[in-house]
Order: sequence, then structure tokens, then C-alpha cells
Amino acid sequence: MDALKNLIFRYDNVDHHKKLNLPSYPHHKHDNSEDNVISSNAPMLAKVLNEIARLLG
Repeated sequence: MDALKNLIFRYDNVDHHKKLNLPSYPHHKHDNSEDNVISSNAPMLAKVLNEIARLLG
């Protein structure tokens, strides 16, 4: 989240999006909003840190 509490991204493995039939279910990623859910396997910490570094650019 940013300083204004806007979601930037979040990896998640809670099974609340079963109806989306994601190939990585229950793993998924919320990208830029709670409603933008995309398929994503559980990332390694290094991948998450690289993603943050790219955003901070």
C-alpha cells in the first residue's frame, strides 16, 4: 500500500476467489485494486522485493 493506503499489489492465497477459476487457485495477486485479481503462484521473497524496487524506480 502507498502512504494514502491505496493498494499497489498484494499476493494472497486465501480461497475467496474460487469462482474466478484461476489456474493458480488459491494463489492469486491483487494488482492496483482489491477488484483486480490475477493468477499468480506464490512468489519467492526475492521476486517481491524486485517488484517493489522496480516500482520505486
